[in-house]
Amino acid sequence: MGLVLMAVVLWGVGWWINMRLANGPRSETRLVQLAVPTIFGATLLAVWELLVHGLEVPLVILPAPSEIAVRFSSSLPILWADFTQTILKGALGGYVMGCLAGVLTAVLVDRSDFLRRGLLPVGNFAAALPIVGTAPILVMWYGFDWQSKAAVVVVMIFFPMLVNTVAGLRETDAMQRDLMQTYAASYWQSFFKLRLPVALPFIFNGLKISTTLALIGAIVAEFFGSPTVGMGFRISTSVGQLALDMVWAEIVVAAFAGSAFYGLVAALERALTFWHPSQRSRL
Repeated sequence: MGLVLMAVVLWGVGWWINMRLANGPRSETRLVQLAVPTIFGATLLAVWELLVHGLEVPLVILPAPSEIAVRFSSSLPILWADFTQTILKGALGGYVMGCLAGVLTAVLVDRSDFLRRGLLPVGNFAAALPIVGTAPILVMWYGFDWQSKAAVVVVMIFFPMLVNTVAGLRETDAMQRDLMQTYAASYWQSFFKLRLPVALPFIFNGLKISTTLALIGAIVAEFFGSPTVGMGFRISTSVGQLALDMVWAEIVVAAFAGSAFYGLVAALERALTFWHPSQRSRL
């Protein structure tokens, strides 16, 4: 029980330090904003390690972080192959196609009342379809390789991108549109100089939501058929072999990939929408 007691004490100390930093006079500084989640994460991992060893938790229930790290370092070639198959091919390919199709369709919907009234309700219905129902069908249509995973990703992110982009394009008020008309601006001049810049925060909101959906869709789709490579394939087979350390190693790869993907989109948003109040407040 010594390790368990040590874990409780360590958690209390970490909590006290974070409370002092988060509520202190320097809480708004960049250093403190980085230190608080770093301390919290390090404390969580240390407590996890101590509790697993102190309570003698079996590997098949929950491996310790050190065991996951050992498996991670010894399986880098396998993890890289799975990352390439699932993330770089399936998730990223479907993400690009789905987001591009959603934005282009939103432009057509914006120009047509018929499409806006007819397509968007259908889109809401399609977006509610469960992935466990559509993924097997798309895998049968497009085969077991990454193309079927990209198709699943496209289906998952197309309508969120469509809805967000349409909402953004309609965000301009009547006074702004009337001003463009007094300048004799054409539709496309008004689109690129007024409506698209106003819609960018909405578009990036859809892009950020889609980063998570793309990752989930590509991994889940591999449960229904995949070549002998891929993160979803590796997770399903490792669970069957009770190799939970390998499962957690894949989860670590997915977490880092998803965080990096989201951070890249967020950085691009700050660069292109620096004028927006939500971005100016972060400077």
